[in-house]
Amino acid sequence: MPLKGENLDLEALKYKLHSQIPLTKFMQIDIEKVENNYLITTAPIEPNINDKQTGFAGSLSTLVTISAWSACYLSVVDLGFNKDCMIAVIKSDTAYRAPVTKELYCKTILPSKEQLQTLKRKLKDKKSASIRIKSQLLQDDKVCVDFEGVYVIKL
Repeated sequence: MPLKGENLDLEALKYKLHSQIPLTKFMQIDIEKVENNYLITTAPIEPNINDKQTGFAGSLSTLVTISAWSACYLSVVDLGFNKDCMIAVIKSDTAYRAPVTKELYCKTILPSKEQLQTLKRKLKDKKSASIRIKSQLLQDDKVCVDFEGVYVIKL
């Protein structure tokens, strides 16, 4: 796993999200764990449901976008940079492949060792960098939502 884990405080990240982005608290997004090079995030279906009794597309999109942002944030902090740096998604692509009818379960691929080295170098040299992050919403091992976003970081 590329992240060293020394600076990973998932509860602090959850608090940051819930206090600074109120929608994440309403959605009840939880930062579950970092495991096997993935960040796992979840949210209950109940506050994120639509009129068809499936996951509301806006909630699904929010979860994959916030999860990828969180992977970016954890990486930047783990590299030793300021927790208050600016991170924003500047481009994204989301594909809805199947309805979600249970708990929202998101797997976000953490940056590779090579991506982290490039990110660190660019942030040190230019105080700015971008990184591509992928997330998927899964249900019963089936991909329901595919997401890829490009995030810019400015120190």
